[in-house]
Amino acid sequence: MEPVILVRSGTSAPGRAALEWAAREARLRGAALDVRHTPWHELVGASLIVCGVGGDEDVPLPAPGCLSATPAGTARGPVVLVPGLLATSRHRPGVTVVVDPRDPCDAALCFAFESARIRGVRLHAVHAWALPAGAVERPFGISERDRATWEDHEVQLLGDALRPWREKFPDVRVLKDVRLLRPVEALLRCSERAALVVVPRGSAATVWNEAVRDLLRRATCAVAVVPS
Repeated sequence: MEPVILVRSGTSAPGRAALEWAAREARLRGAALDVRHTPWHELVGASLIVCGVGGDEDVPLPAPGCLSATPAGTARGPVVLVPGLLATSRHRPGVTVVVDPRDPCDAALCFAFESARIRGVRLHAVHAWALPAGAVERPFGISERDRATWEDHEVQLLGDALRPWREKFPDVRVLKDVRLLRPVEALLRCSERAALVVVPRGSAATVWNEAVRDLLRRATCAVAVVPS
């Protein structure tokens, strides 16, 4: 079956940006472009859905930690949310994917690797981690040796999660990025140089779902939410 990219046409800045983004993506993927004028909640039946977000007639910004009131929270496939500020990212070719190496979302990783491959760009894989419980309460603080050991472990976990996808997409270069930051901070910082950020959706990805709203408020790139 031919892949179909479904986009809702609109007159707002996010709506126009979404249409332009979807047209470019259809060309990259060799997919059919289906432009509709129906309400965003009626957008179903496509391999990829693209929506403007934040404008009066577009997908509303999700409530904190809740994507269920948007197509990104209910669709069975990837949904790309496009903010009106997208214009500032048109010269950024990069693709960023956020990864929980302890419970990686295969669908999000597959979408991210494929998106990087068709663009011919490096994939930036980001893992945000935290110090072990109780570590910050140690009476003499945390030694550099302990911190380095923990970080090396997180790097190894990320590498293990990415390995099968690097084997499947050997032509995609990957930058592994392990950051001692809260997920929302890591996501905001890494999105500053990306054209597309890929975020998993699902019960195990709740921490990233909570970060999506903050990202959409300030994003200058497209945000793909992919169900696990």
